[in-house]
Amino acid sequence: MNLSSRRMQTLQESPTHKSNHPLLPLVIGALGVVFGDIGTSPLYAIKESLLALGHGTPAPEDVLGVLSMIFWSLVVVITIKYVVFIMRADNKGEGGIMALTALALRSPYAGPKWRMVVHFLGICGLALFFGDGVIAPAISVLSAVEGLELATPALKPVVVPLTLVILVGLFFFQRQGTAGVGALFGPIVALWFITLGGLGVYGILKNPQVLWALDPSQAISFFISHRSLAFVVLGAVFLSVTGAEALYADMGHFGRQPIRLAWLLLVFPCLVLNYFGQGGLILQDPATLKNPFYLLAPSWGLVPLLILATAATVIASQAVISGAFSAARQAMQLGFLPRMEVIHTSQQEEGQIYVPAINWILLVAVILLVLSFRSSSNLASAYGIAVTGAMAIDTTLAFGVVLRGMLGWNALATLLITTGFLFFDLVFFAANALKIPEGGWFPLVLGSGIFLLMSTWKKGLEITGQAVRRDEIPLQPFIHQLLDKNIHRSEGAAIYLTTHTENAPRPLVQNVQHHWSIHQNVAIFSIQFVDTPKLVGENRLLEEDLGNGFYRLTARFGFAETPDIPRALQQSQVFRDQVHAEETSFFLGRVTFVATHAHKGFPLWRMRLFLWMQRNASSAVSWFHLPPHRVVEMGARILL
Repeated sequence: MNLSSRRMQTLQESPTHKSNHPLLPLVIGALGVVFGDIGTSPLYAIKESLLALGHGTPAPEDVLGVLSMIFWSLVVVITIKYVVFIMRADNKGEGGIMALTALALRSPYAGPKWRMVVHFLGICGLALFFGDGVIAPAISVLSAVEGLELATPALKPVVVPLTLVILVGLFFFQRQGTAGVGALFGPIVALWFITLGGLGVYGILKNPQVLWALDPSQAISFFISHRSLAFVVLGAVFLSVTGAEALYADMGHFGRQPIRLAWLLLVFPCLVLNYFGQGGLILQDPATLKNPFYLLAPSWGLVPLLILATAATVIASQAVISGAFSAARQAMQLGFLPRMEVIHTSQQEEGQIYVPAINWILLVAVILLVLSFRSSSNLASAYGIAVTGAMAIDTTLAFGVVLRGMLGWNALATLLITTGFLFFDLVFFAANALKIPEGGWFPLVLGSGIFLLMSTWKKGLEITGQAVRRDEIPLQPFIHQLLDKNIHRSEGAAIYLTTHTENAPRPLVQNVQHHWSIHQNVAIFSIQFVDTPKLVGENRLLEEDLGNGFYRLTARFGFAETPDIPRALQQSQVFRDQVHAEETSFFLGRVTFVATHAHKGFPLWRMRLFLWMQRNASSAVSWFHLPPHRVVEMGARILL
């Protein structure tokens, strides 16, 4: 291991999330949050894969070939790639595209050009994640409710309306949070997986020949005999591994070991059993291809299975929506999105939040999806391309940068393994790209729109930041000038919020110019979001005495934390006793920017889009938990 690799390992590698809770509750909890999406894939994956062949009655070798492709996709993509390798790339116990992006930026191998690439990939990955977050609830709930058609064909007209009722109720429920019902999620999903396994055994016993699909030669023979058609089928086979990123994204909530145990001991075996059980049923009676999942159950079990499937899909959708909230907050604090209102739904759990703007955007998009596509088969055409793109980004960042540094791999080993897994990702991506005309365009359009907003916000912050600093006065000379002037010092303390503590904040300069008065104690205060999820056991507040009653304070927060300025000030030696006093004021600068011309690589219309986003951003008062009655906002106007 070379020196830079050792440094990377020392600085970056940390044990994943550890808890004092017993292992079993963590495993059960992980079932309810982590595996909901992939756990509901049996509702539609094998049906859509065989229907992609384009003829009504699949041959036995077709069924075995598709099952073999599904089995080995679960082995390679989920078990080997994510569970064995990518989950080792944790950012102080946290996973997900934002944590991985932040971790990749800290790599000693990441030069200036690579940092630009990492920022680009991070924005792309998050945009694709939101695209997946729209489709997952729609296809999961719709596929579960479609079981009503088997109970009686007369209920077919109510499938779409009932799906919409369930989804609207789910999104309206988000405001209440999941703390009260979270304990129920794990046991229900555990029952769901046990049911999947039991039904699978029942189907396999109907036709044990289906076990030949464990042989990878069945998948190879399928590709040889069907050629281009097999590539089309591969796009549907990918439905069986959607939800893979949740294993990595939710690692911080439960830890690496509980997720791995849940996958290896329950989820993976039960999924394989159910897929093979459906295959055995289709081999026995090809007519069951119309809905092999529900037809696998005995007639007396159809209604209970329908109820359980609906509950499982609602829980899966809940996990996806909650993940979108967490990703949005992380993006805000890393500077990829403007401030939005964030409501905490639990006083005990920091991660249980509700973001109204994201919630209603997702709801509108989901309603449009259901009304436009109207069936899980149609929605399957839209599902997959966003997920495959996100997986390819995970592979590039995790293997190309993080794991080389954290595990000390040499460049050749890194390249070979990265290329191998990236090959699978790109093949799946290309297979799903064939579905773009049939609906795959939707997540791409949605993701492109989100990418435009995030990249515009990131670049706009850089341009406006440069414009603000251009007119600011260096802080130290400004303080020395005050000593020569007869400036009145009033009682109490003033906290001036700024992004650059090397310069005098504009409201401070305006106070001196217009009132010839400043407070006895003055804090030049800034917020710094670090590229780790949470600060634990570290100095959150950095304090420097500048003399003459002036102090420079920097509060540090992880990108998964809530920035609470009054709470951070409790660590200050000077201001902790004054922060809650009525004579302490918080000064904010409200700058109005006016776009007058284009900037390099940033046309005027994008600057105006940025300014619109800025005007509609959430108030800094609520975002930083400031007492509203003690906040003073002072305005300025800057031409861009």
